[in-house]
Amino acid sequence: MSAEDLEKYETEMELSLYKEYRDIVSQFSFVVETERRFYLANSVDVQVRNADGEVYFEVRMSDAWVWDMYRPARFVKNVRVITFKDVNVEELDKPDLRLPESGPFPSS
Repeated sequence: MSAEDLEKYETEMELSLYKEYRDIVSQFSFVVETERRFYLANSVDVQVRNADGEVYFEVRMSDAWVWDMYRPARFVKNVRVITFKDVNVEELDKPDLRLPESGPFPSS
């Protein structure tokens, strides 16, 4: 496999991963960014830990999806991440009502 073939394969995998993300993001409540991964999750618990003067973060997530094109299964029931860098947790906006883009209701 040439370097060009590998780059094309990785680009296709990244596009496929983005499309999967776009299709499933509305099913989750939180976006979680760590130094190594990006997650979607419905439950997140971040604990600041201290061991021998070193501060680290323990992040537990459940009902999660992992942005990683090399994982064969991106949906996971429970995830535990230990990181020494900051963790960013953002709650996703969940509109109560979504109207179909096409159908009996006119667009405004």
